[in-house]
Amino acid sequence: MNRISKVLFALSLSLLCLNLVATTEAKDRPNVIVILVDDMGFSDIGCYGSEIPTPNLDALAKNGVHFTQFYNTGRCSPTRASLLTGHYPHQAGMGHLDGLAVPGHPGYQAKIADSSVTMAEVLQQAGYFTAITGKWHLGFNRGCTPQSRGFSRSLNLARGGIFFSSQGGSKGGARLYLNGEEKPLDDPTFNPPWYGTNLWTEWGLKFIDEALDEEKPFFLYLAHCAPHFPLMAPQEEIDKFRGKYLTGWNRLREQRYQKQLEIGLLEDQWGKSRVPKNTPMWRNVPEEKRDRFDHIMSIYAAMISTMDQSVGTLVEGLKDRNVLNNTLILFLSDNGGNAESGPDGRYEGKNPGGPKSNVFLGQNWATLNNTPFRKFKHYVHEGGIATPLIAHWPQGIAKEQVGQRNHQPSHLIDIMATVVDYTEAAYPTEWNGHAIEPMEGISLRPVLEGSSLDREQPLFFNHEENRAVRQGKWKIVSLRNQPWELYDMEADRTELHDLAEQHPERVEQMAALYDAWAERTHVFPASPELFGKKKPKKKNKKQN
Repeated sequence: MNRISKVLFALSLSLLCLNLVATTEAKDRPNVIVILVDDMGFSDIGCYGSEIPTPNLDALAKNGVHFTQFYNTGRCSPTRASLLTGHYPHQAGMGHLDGLAVPGHPGYQAKIADSSVTMAEVLQQAGYFTAITGKWHLGFNRGCTPQSRGFSRSLNLARGGIFFSSQGGSKGGARLYLNGEEKPLDDPTFNPPWYGTNLWTEWGLKFIDEALDEEKPFFLYLAHCAPHFPLMAPQEEIDKFRGKYLTGWNRLREQRYQKQLEIGLLEDQWGKSRVPKNTPMWRNVPEEKRDRFDHIMSIYAAMISTMDQSVGTLVEGLKDRNVLNNTLILFLSDNGGNAESGPDGRYEGKNPGGPKSNVFLGQNWATLNNTPFRKFKHYVHEGGIATPLIAHWPQGIAKEQVGQRNHQPSHLIDIMATVVDYTEAAYPTEWNGHAIEPMEGISLRPVLEGSSLDREQPLFFNHEENRAVRQGKWKIVSLRNQPWELYDMEADRTELHDLAEQHPERVEQMAALYDAWAERTHVFPASPELFGKKKPKKKNKKQN
């Protein structure tokens, strides 16, 4: 071999070694899947107290870590923005839904702010294959699309509300977006007829196959529409639950509460929150209405069950592809159970639960969803913001933590920090010519490795002028235009005993923290044109 040949051979060998190192590093970095469900309450899956069978999610919890005090923002678009950016919602430009923009107010841009960067953008620049399936709801009509915010592949709805390919079709106007291209629901690409929950999972696995073909680690954001209204599910799934809810919400709520106590999810001394005054006792519900209520809840249960089955399909797909062990799966909900449409919900259209119907759960059943907490979606009492969080990662979670519950307060803002920590991605200070605000959260790595979180800052909440601060064991919370309430969350997480009058100095101190945070993160004062005008009440008043 002459000298030139030796040099070329050595150079080729060096490049091969570098490529092998890079490939090894890529394989060592975890894949990340975030599964977000829509309008699911705290107690709606088996390992959090539900009677609805969810064996696949229960298995993830049994073989992972599940959190008992994890918080979302109490509403759809704000949660999605916070989850993807690691910022508080107003800070990320999404103080409300993506249809409500207030000119001149950076907290209400109805799209992700330029001062925020998404998890997909951070991971894409770190060499990850990034994909989304499902609901976007982050300013699609304002040019904020999955493609513009870091997703390599996407099959998404602009907002949601679609479950069957027959809801719209070629003539109906409803559209899917495949990698940014509009397609009718019944496009042959999607092999109709389909049910949305299954479609998102099927295409999530298709995108994972692309990532594996490219030998890249992947990030999949699987954003289910279920169990958001309109409540729709395959008829054979609904039929499995018919008659099981004739027991009524009162008895089922007590059964969920007792199960939560038995499995160690709750403390005995907390008690169970009161049912709202306009939710009747089941024994007082007329016989002719009971079948309707049973049907509504059966549809909802079928949506939860089908979603769980899709999680099983996803996990089996990861096993078949030999990537489950090094995939961090996170499962959570965007807000608490939804009481919109009043106590009784809605029950409209042909064949309720089918593609031509309009069914809402209603407050009566939402009190069951959020067992044992007060309030619902929109609010920042525990019923609005407490969500299950399940973390599963066979290769990454310490053995002694497997199957454990973690009771340390955590928040959506922590997910970006956790993912950046584990993937060793670089979080930028500038993106596309815009200064990027620092991450607000902290990594949850200590939890998965068996240590305590070192959180220096409180957790803050604001939605529609409902406000809260969680600082250690203390929480102040108020309904819009109402005085602050104070709760000791170690002794009273169900918020039954307001201590504001006993500890006015603590309320004042925490309220000052809230005011400083609200100013810093672009939360602006109560706005009549946004949320209506109400006169503040002078005295603390117990709320249902």
